[in-house]
Amino acid sequence: MALVSGAKSPLYAQRRRRNGIAMALAYAATAFGLTWLVLILAVLLWNGFSGLSLRVFTEMTPPPGAAGGLLNPILGSIVMTGIAVIIGTPLGILAGTYMAEYGRYDKLSAVVRFINDILLSAPSIVIGLFIYEIMVAQMGHFSAWAGAIALAVIVVPVVVRTTEDMLILVPDTLREAAASIGLPRALMIQKVAYRAARAGMITGVLLAVARISGETAPLLFTALNNQFWSTNMNAPMASLPVVIFQFALSPYKDWQELAWTGALIITLSVLTLSIVARALASQSKSQ
Repeated sequence: MALVSGAKSPLYAQRRRRNGIAMALAYAATAFGLTWLVLILAVLLWNGFSGLSLRVFTEMTPPPGAAGGLLNPILGSIVMTGIAVIIGTPLGILAGTYMAEYGRYDKLSAVVRFINDILLSAPSIVIGLFIYEIMVAQMGHFSAWAGAIALAVIVVPVVVRTTEDMLILVPDTLREAAASIGLPRALMIQKVAYRAARAGMITGVLLAVARISGETAPLLFTALNNQFWSTNMNAPMASLPVVIFQFALSPYKDWQELAWTGALIITLSVLTLSIVARALASQSKSQ
């Protein structure tokens, strides 16, 4: 009887109304955001697929009024992204390993975590200006090396955070079991901790790649662009985000169509990496 009377009380009814209003607002906000997302993706797919052809992946960026593709910026993006991952991933893993395994409660680790959090939220254009000042200005010219270094600076904090978080989640009982059989700490980290956290660490690397795949501002200040085919890392190199930026702002319709196609390629690439990262994260949680 007390529960029935409580359910019919004015206070209970007021709470039900507030909950209904809050839920309605939450659903409305979700629908509002998803509507714009669907519209953006629909426009991107409509304009991007219309210009998608084999020519996009086999021909260089054209001059105005001519036919062409996006081969040189696609390969330029792959090269600079690959070098950035090769440089940034080991640094991030080593830093994350130190903070999780050796200096979890040290003051140095607290300082590194604070700086890492700042880098995670730092605007990419600031990183581009920093690399411009210490590399491009000193060398006297733009280069793909500077672009790769700028992207590597963005990779490092993402890998540091995910590596530390994944290693902290490894149960201490596994470490104690490894220590009980006389396994050195370095081998324990390599054979036990890394294997247990492998899926999460790979997820972090994939998220870092997805983060830098569409970065334009750092490359404008470092690698700039190149209308022609170039494999010289010590010279300006084309990249897909920069070409999209320049072609989208141009008055030429053929360049604008290529910009839509390039945006579609980046979107699908990032989407694929995000799906793989989610799958690996789910796998690590289930294990």
